[in-house]
Amino acid sequence: TQSWARKRSVHCGSFSHLFIYLSFVFTQDFASVAVVGLGKKGVGVCGKENWDNCKENIRAAVSAGCRQLQDLEIPQVEVDPCGDGQSAAEGALLGLFEYDELKSKKKFPVTPQLHGSADTAAWEKGVLYAEGQNLARRLMEAPANYITPTVFAEAIEQKLSPFSDRVIIHKRPQSWIESEQMGAYLSVSKGSEEPPVFLELHYTGSPDSSQAPLVLVGKGITFDSGGISLKPSSGMDAMRADMGGAATVCSAIVTAAALKLPINIIGLAPLCENMPSGKANKPGDVVRAKNGKTIQVDNTDAEGRLILADALCYAHSFNPRAVVNAATLTGAMDVALGSAAAGVFTNSNWLWEQLHKASVITGDRVWRMPLFQHYTKQVTESALADLNNIGKYSRSGGACTAAAFLREFVTANHWAHLDIAGVMTNKDEVPYLRKGMSGRPTRTLVEFAAVLATEP
Repeated sequence: TQSWARKRSVHCGSFSHLFIYLSFVFTQDFASVAVVGLGKKGVGVCGKENWDNCKENIRAAVSAGCRQLQDLEIPQVEVDPCGDGQSAAEGALLGLFEYDELKSKKKFPVTPQLHGSADTAAWEKGVLYAEGQNLARRLMEAPANYITPTVFAEAIEQKLSPFSDRVIIHKRPQSWIESEQMGAYLSVSKGSEEPPVFLELHYTGSPDSSQAPLVLVGKGITFDSGGISLKPSSGMDAMRADMGGAATVCSAIVTAAALKLPINIIGLAPLCENMPSGKANKPGDVVRAKNGKTIQVDNTDAEGRLILADALCYAHSFNPRAVVNAATLTGAMDVALGSAAAGVFTNSNWLWEQLHKASVITGDRVWRMPLFQHYTKQVTESALADLNNIGKYSRSGGACTAAAFLREFVTANHWAHLDIAGVMTNKDEVPYLRKGMSGRPTRTLVEFAAVLATEP
């Protein structure tokens, strides 16, 4: 049992019973209590905001309370479940996370735990959801010389090792990529000294091993310099997180395995760097994708769609139930939606509805974007090849033309592309996330998979 002076708690609730509660805790185990408000009573899903206000309020409130107690350097904090143990756990763990592994001075480590036992199952579920997002944040924050394609694959392999009875991992080398004729992917990787790795994860959670899998595909550019079409130096350091799609997808599968979701999931992450060198793609080069289509590379900084093109072709070999890819694909997505929501481009109303419902629950929102033929025409009119990797009008509808490009490599009836460039980082928009890489939308992908697992 901890001493009186070292036990703290976060209490959430209405002020009507606050003084009774404080009187109780000060005569029991706690010397300090952080009291946080949850806003108006009875609020729920807000159609205008497209999230559950109650859940978001709990996440934000618990996060604020835990951070206040962290400043007191108390190793354990007990958290009132606030009527929603999952949201409380998410707020606590997400709010306390900070990437300081390479700093001498670190944040004081705090372990939040549930106060009482009434909501244990929900709390434990929330812990796993939050740990999944924090894994993605950790991968995205790590410097590119620490997280290379090889190290990324090894990190995910380590995280999945406790679930070896249900998970098979393939770390495909360059020779395999060449044998699969993934010319678009290889054209991006050849500019770097770091070898590419095609990470393939198979999670078999369904009792029926023959069940058609959900295939998740993540863009895995572990550093994006822009290649020969070099990015401006200002802000280029953030391109260590250009593997955010792979980070969120792989972290979602780690979480699904921890939750023992009864569903089959395959994760695909084409990993490489995009660097300028004498071997790199040159503007105007033509490369050939796995499905035989030729691509004129007029901008080497539009490389994400090249590696995803081959990964999406490969995804279809598994006869998927649905294919969802995530990628920090375009700055245009950030311009369009900012950090409010990830953009979703999909050929399936059913898939959109499932992703949207999941995002309302998690508070990590998605917003549907258009996949008009208007944009397809802009990427299929190319002087030298079947496709051009940038739209004919490069400054107009960049996120939409990128999605239209990806659709040229999709034959599945249920496919969705999540452009997560706008939600890659957090400044102060999400109150329960500190400044830095966000790990969004990992929890939405997990919730989507969890709901899909309950459907016939």
